[in-house]
Amino acid sequence: MSLASWFRWNEPPNRISQRNPSEMVAETLMMELSWQMKQAEKQQRERENEYRKIKTGVDYGWLVSYPKQSYDISPGERLQLEDMCSKIHPSYCGPVILRFRQVIAEYEPEVQEISRLFRSVLQEAAEKIKEEEEAKKLARQWNTKNKTSLSLTTFKSRSRISPFISDIKTISEDVERGTQPTRRVWSMPEFRNTK
Repeated sequence: MSLASWFRWNEPPNRISQRNPSEMVAETLMMELSWQMKQAEKQQRERENEYRKIKTGVDYGWLVSYPKQSYDISPGERLQLEDMCSKIHPSYCGPVILRFRQVIAEYEPEVQEISRLFRSVLQEAAEKIKEEEEAKKLARQWNTKNKTSLSLTTFKSRSRISPFISDIKTISEDVERGTQPTRRVWSMPEFRNTK
């Protein structure tokens, strides 16, 4: 038995092709949320250290060891956020991340407030997606209405209008049949009876 078969080095990675885009979007957005939470914790610790330094006048920061991540959102809230993330279209993933970072930079929230801000950004994106879908739907309806009306218009314009042909027999029609039509002036269209 060869050693390569144990480690499966020669097999192509199938992990990327098996995941659908909504899973990838949800994973990306949740990674952004956890990264922002870590950054907020780090900033909060730095502020606390600065405050302690100012208060005591001594820096004991080199003695303190912090846990990797002390605050985490509840499992129920995480599932709700993941569900909201999976509803985001892949083309909106980047703009959602940019908007989330912009909101974080504007408000400089505490760690506990980040999940609420993330939820508000996701809701804003979902509303925007819904509005654009409705606009596309209206545009499609408008285009289909216009296509049918244009086809009727072109059909009507193709039909010939002959003002002298009618089903009602008149005396003047009988008189005109007996005489030769006179040539008209070039600026006027020539109408001929084609019966």
